[in-house]
Order: sequence, then C-alpha cells, then structure tokens
Amino acid sequence: MVEIKKLDNGVQVVLEEIDYVRSISFGIWVRNGSRNEVPEFNGMSHFIEHMLFKGTENRTAKQIAEEMDAVGGQINAYTTKEYTCYHTRVLDKHFDRALDVMSDMFLHSRFAQSDIEKERNVIMEEINMYEDAPEELVHDSLQETIWQGSSLGQPILGTVESISKFDTEKMKHFFETQYHTENTVISVAGHFHIEEMFDKLNQTLGQWKRKSSFQSYNTKTIYTPCIVKKEKEIEQVHFCMAFPALERDHPQKYALAVFNTIFGGGMSSRLFQKVREENGLTYTIYSYTSAYVDSGLFAIYAGMNPNQTEKVIKLVFDEIRDCKSNPFSQKLIDITKEQMISNFIIGRESTANLMTSSGASVLLRGFVQDTEEILEQIEKITIQDIQEVIEKIFVPQNMSISVVGNIKNINLENTF
Repeated sequence: MVEIKKLDNGVQVVLEEIDYVRSISFGIWVRNGSRNEVPEFNGMSHFIEHMLFKGTENRTAKQIAEEMDAVGGQINAYTTKEYTCYHTRVLDKHFDRALDVMSDMFLHSRFAQSDIEKERNVIMEEINMYEDAPEELVHDSLQETIWQGSSLGQPILGTVESISKFDTEKMKHFFETQYHTENTVISVAGHFHIEEMFDKLNQTLGQWKRKSSFQSYNTKTIYTPCIVKKEKEIEQVHFCMAFPALERDHPQKYALAVFNTIFGGGMSSRLFQKVREENGLTYTIYSYTSAYVDSGLFAIYAGMNPNQTEKVIKLVFDEIRDCKSNPFSQKLIDITKEQMISNFIIGRESTANLMTSSGASVLLRGFVQDTEEILEQIEKITIQDIQEVIEKIFVPQNMSISVVGNIKNINLENTF
C-alpha cells in the first residue's frame, strides 16, 4: 500500500510499507537537472550532486563514507536531464543512521572552495572520459545537436568552460534557488511503520525552509534533424540513428515499449537476430527510447568494423521498412507483453525499485501509477496500436544520424 503525505514544509513524501523484507530504500528526489540550467550554469546540477558527498558542517567526506560502510549501507546519487536523485539502502535497524547522514548532506553541505577545486578536476576527467568513450559520445553528440538551442540539449556534465567558472557563491545561490521544497519529493520503501517513518522525516527534513518561491527554468524543445560526424582513430565505427518519439506520458507509450522490445530490445529482437546472429556484422546492436516531459527519442545503436558499416546500416533500414510493411503477429505481441509484465512484476519485488518508481512518479507526475492499471494498459495493446506507433516514429525526413570513429572511407550518404 502506497501513501503520499506532506511534511510541515510542504515536501511530498511517498511511503510504501513492506512487511516481508528487512531493508529500507530511501531517496531524495529533486526536479532539477541539466535542462533547468541557464547556459552559464550548465553542469551545476551534476556538480552539486558530487559536492553533497564532500563534507558537511558536521562530517567530512571520509566520515560520510565510513558511517555508511560501517552499517553495510549503499549510498549514491545521479543526475539526469530533468532531475537529481540521492538514494541509500540499509537494513531497517540502521535506517536512523542513514537518515541522519543523508539529511546532513542535504541540509548542511559546506560547498567549500577547496573542495570545489578538487572536485572540478574530477569532473573534468569525467568529461574527458566520455570524450574517449565513443560508444557514449555517439549518443551525447546526437542529442546535443538534435536539441541545439534548448536547455534539454545541454550536456549533463556541463563543459570544461562552464564548470571552470563555478565557485562557492554561485553554487550556494543555485542550491538555494533550485533545490526547493516545491520541487523535492522523498520516497521510502521497505520494512517500517508509516506513521513512525513520517514522524522521523518530519523531524529531520520537515523543518527545511526556503525564503522565496520556486521559479522553474527550462526551454521549449525543438527537434532539429541532423547528421553528426566525429572522426576518431579507433578500431570501430559507432553509429546512432534517432527519430522524434513520444513524451513521457503519451497514451501510446506502452505500445512503443512493446515495439522497442520486439525491434531491438534484447537478444531475441529483430535487429540482434538479423544483423548479429544471421549476418555476423556486429557485436552490439540495440534500440532504445528516451522520454521527457515534452519530447522523446527512438534511437538505434550499433558498433562495428568500418568495413561493415554500410552493410549494417542497410540492414537496419531493411528492418524498418519490413516493420512498416508487415505487421507483427498477435502471437509475437502477446509473448512480448508477457515478457514485459513478468519483468515489471519481478522488478517490484526490490525495495530499491519500488522507491525509485514511486519517487520518480510523484516527482514527475504528482501521483503513483497503479500497478494493475499499468498491467491492464500493456495487456490491451493490439497489432493496430503497434503499427500506429511505427508510422508515427519512422518518418524519413525526421531521421538524425550520429557516427563516431574511423569514417573517412565510408560513404554514409549512399546508405541513407
């Protein structure tokens, strides 16, 4: 049973009590990511995520790590384009310690200039690492170009130029204005009593205040078809093709999920079987979806030898044309739906997954989606639903391409 309450300061709390486990997963979700940054602050959300682990008024960075390690707890964080999440998982008997550490990090981080200087070097190395990872660069370059001019197109890590200007004053100002009671959600799932847990949260995080009302920032997304080429002297060519797709809460999102699973979502998918298993042209090939509040992408990735690039791209186009011309069988759709339903139900047996799904849902939608309703939506997907999604996604003039690697002898234009 999921309950949503509000702390004294208005912060929403979503609580799911589970009697048969011994762990508790706890997350603080802030609706603030790279798309909420003006250009000169690009990368600030991710930088702050790092800084909350670098010491508070009460603990050093080492003490934070040691306290969590001492109780066998897991603690981590991540930043996306639309939100940041700080999360931990511990045994129920150690939750008070974890809550004390997490709330201290969230409420009393120092943002010391000396720590900012050290962490700046770490993040610059992280940026360089992605530049040296072509399998990541091919996706990031495509999204930055597709959404150029929009805050959604900004890199989550920021740029070397933008993060080089961050200091204590700017970081504290950003934290004060963008980490707000109005855009924060707390999610807890595991072995506890709801009222007792709510009282603990109210005592620690319910007194957190902000002086001014929250002012959200993001820009309207405009999809711009593009071709991005990056020459690198490496052994493989990394290829990504993308089309504009569905926003996060589009009514056809489950039909798109079923199609993605069939088309390129695993080892039994059409792309994997055709390109790798039947033709042996690539080690890795898959499709995926990205969904945001007002836009989305459907993308296809492959990594291969430069000599095989044109063949692989041709086969991908052949599969797209075949999907448009020849509807999937009802049997295949039913098998895929059962696969998705099984994965969904099994995933809900993890306190971490429950905390994550509930926290993200309340943060981004304002409510927790009912499990039975989700399963019902998946169950009723038809052949016609899948075909409508295929026609909506694969519009030739909307196609974008990103290629990274040894491409000087590849005539890409002949493959499109």
